[in-house]
Amino acid sequence: MAHTIHGEFEVKLAPLPIHDAVEGSPLGRRSIDKTFHGDLSATSVGEMLSAGTAVKGSAGYVAIERVTGTLGGKNGTFVLMHTGLMNRGAPSLTVSVVPDSGTDELTGLTGKMAIEITGGKHFYVFEYELPAG
Repeated sequence: MAHTIHGEFEVKLAPLPIHDAVEGSPLGRRSIDKTFHGDLSATSVGEMLSAGTAVKGSAGYVAIERVTGTLGGKNGTFVLMHTGLMNRGAPSLTVSVVPDSGTDELTGLTGKMAIEITGGKHFYVFEYELPAG
């Protein structure tokens, strides 16, 4: 059965050392720490890699985060994978549950998450499915 939930989250990003430490490198690396509220009551930790360009408004990032908590009343963990692009100011973002990453009561979880930023606050829309049982 498919579910769609909405909620708010806080995120803290902190710079981490990068492998390409050459001055002027367009690459970046950050830690991710989030707290989700609502039907997804959880925390997450992860890492993000990013690349900027010489063209204003163009960049890309990938990230992996491990989410731990409760989803729709079920406990467990799962992993989210992000792929984000900014093409001269036009954003595109895909955030998906890594297949077979769910544990405990979240085993078999599949889904996609949309992230919206409004008024400086972060919101999620999570469409997911869990196997019957």
